Amino acid sequence: MTGMIRVVNRVLLGLVGLALLCVGGGLLATGLGVSVPSWWPYSGKNDVLLSDADRHRWSEQSWWWPVVIAALAVLVLLALWWLLSQLRRARLAEVLVDSGDGEGALLRGRALEHVLESEAQSLDGVSRARVRLTGRRSAPQARVRLLLEPHAAPGAALEGLTGEAVAHARESAGLESLPTEARLRAAKHRAQRVT
Repeated sequence: MTGMIRVVNRVLLGLVGLALLCVGGGLLATGLGVSVPSWWPYSGKNDVLLSDADRHRWSEQSWWWPVVIAALAVLVLLALWWLLSQLRRARLAEVLVDSGDGEGALLRGRALEHVLESEAQSLDGVSRARVRLTGRRSAPQARVRLLLEPHAAPGAALEGLTGEAVAHARESAGLESLPTEARLRAAKHRAQRVT
């Protein structure tokens, strides 16, 4: 799903950018006095984009306003869908666990996230941990954010995360692998005064 959203984003942004570049370049060229094709609606510095005749041509038709309103409503709905898809982070609801009988079982994603968070937070030097599972239920991926205490060594915290917390989660869920992206951040602390 995230791959499809990424492709849609790139295509839509590319099309919008290309349209704006073409229209803006045409308007700039016309404003600078460069000759433009005869079909271009804007032909000079004192010209307007839409004349009175163009603005009123279709407004007398009975179908005009319903079509305009429907088209604008569709554009608004598409823009809202696009915006909400940007804000939504794909969170894995369940993980498929190999139960050994060939059937499999489903484990809630939040339960596995909570266990991973608890174990990561118990590591030496880790002040707080946040875990989010993404991917497919048969091939989950973990995104871990660790807030390290001022005295913590990032290498040791990362080694503890991969060697203990992630390894335990992978083994307990019966997963062949659990790709993990870890982001480490140091906790802010006040400067200590030495006397």
